[in-house]
Amino acid sequence: MESAAVWYLEGINLFGKLSPVKARESAEKPKRFEYAQGDYVYFQGDSARHLYIIEQGSVRVGAVRDDGSEYTKALLLEGEVFGEMILAGEEVRRDFVVCTANSARICAIDRDALRELISDDADMSLRIVKWMGLRMQRMERKIEALIFKDARTRIIDFLKDAAAFKGTEVGQERMIKTKLTQGNIAELTATSRQTVSEILNDLRREDQIFFERGKILIRDIESLK
Repeated sequence: MESAAVWYLEGINLFGKLSPVKARESAEKPKRFEYAQGDYVYFQGDSARHLYIIEQGSVRVGAVRDDGSEYTKALLLEGEVFGEMILAGEEVRRDFVVCTANSARICAIDRDALRELISDDADMSLRIVKWMGLRMQRMERKIEALIFKDARTRIIDFLKDAAAFKGTEVGQERMIKTKLTQGNIAELTATSRQTVSEILNDLRREDQIFFERGKILIRDIESLK
């Protein structure tokens, strides 16, 4: 399910295949920071100097429109990466990141140290290029969804993608355990909270899904429509 891979590949482990020696060397360079709920990792307009990996907790990536209103670009969990646009030459942050968990521990890798790591490891360089390409595909897919798909289809696609990469099999069904609220899903699918609520309730009445706080059960992912 390629579309799901593009949507959820934010959790790719960039550093998982480093040799033990290189892993020890790189472990000395990152800095680790603790955040409480509501703390900002960085603000829109800040200087861009680091790539970040979430070791524990969760964050929201958002941006501020010209009229001062905010919108959510991504909700990231443990093991996921953000601030990656420094790899494309970003000097000033175009978004903000705020901690959404009670507490979070985040590793920050300096841009220069990251460049040194990449230059010393051809495999790492190739994997980062591939990862950035998948990020671009993910963004293109979201734009296409906004242009060509209605709200119900966007929400169902979101559920299918989440089930494919975040879900667990329960017999013939697929269980998604999630901290996302209906408001979060609305932000990520460019719909409203009311629309998400109506569509999820419609799907439950049709016995295509069942949901309660923190859980969504998809009866048959192949026939979900």
